[in-house]
Amino acid sequence: MDFVATLIASPVGPRLDAAALTRAGVAIGAAGAPAWLQAGVAADIPFAGHVLDDKRAIAARAQAALGDIHADVVVQPVRTRRKKLLLADMDSTIIGQECIDELADYAGLKDHVAAITERAMRGEIEFAPALRERVALLEGLPIEVADEVLASRITLNPGAATLVRTMRRHGAYTCLVSGGFTLFTHAVARMAGFDEDRANTLIIEDGRFAGRVREPILGREAKLETLTALRAARGLAHADTLVIGDGANDLGMIEDAGLGVAYHAKPAVAAAAAARIDHGDLTALLFAQGYRRDEFVTP
Repeated sequence: MDFVATLIASPVGPRLDAAALTRAGVAIGAAGAPAWLQAGVAADIPFAGHVLDDKRAIAARAQAALGDIHADVVVQPVRTRRKKLLLADMDSTIIGQECIDELADYAGLKDHVAAITERAMRGEIEFAPALRERVALLEGLPIEVADEVLASRITLNPGAATLVRTMRRHGAYTCLVSGGFTLFTHAVARMAGFDEDRANTLIIEDGRFAGRVREPILGREAKLETLTALRAARGLAHADTLVIGDGANDLGMIEDAGLGVAYHAKPAVAAAAAARIDHGDLTALLFAQGYRRDEFVTP
């Protein structure tokens, strides 16, 4: 079977060059000449492999051959690399923040809530009870605080809109799925250009947060079910799907994707995912699918 290793350099620091690609090609047994997707930034190295090969080990060999050049390496079959479904986590993935932590700041509880969030995302505590505990601390905050957070604190991560819009332009369906809240996912989905979004709903009473979230909570299992349902509804094969996330509640859908990617992720997630992006921005996921830089759709 024909495989490809896609090398994507960090946005800062040394760039890829022909010598680096040669070293990486030797390390993985290249079966042909490398092809630039963007000069100095991203390139494909074809090689002959087997479906049962340890792709993470192959990626590690390529990275080691690069020396001081920090680059992500994604290894996958060539034939199925272009994906038809993108399912993406929101907090610390599509955006750079954790929305619930920013809400808690208005109650003077950001450090406390952020500590719980961190433990939940690392998989040290169960997601659903941790979410209920954090939401309870928001009781009494006026709903307008969400608008203030969106306007002043929430930013798309670099490459987010380009990733989503490029995939949509080429026929993929895109869904933002979050263990956070619809108050934020609706807005972020519009900002980035997603087809749809799914998240938890905060209960509002008299214009203020009631300190409760509508059950059942959308967490790890619901994220996986979203992937399964969208794949079935659109008649897609397992290999047609791309999932990206950073936290423990993303692991189910990451592990069940055609290409599951840990994006600047917590250690347990990075260790379990088929691929990881530690250095690049979200456009790395376009290079991984074989898109050239001149094919990107920028907002």
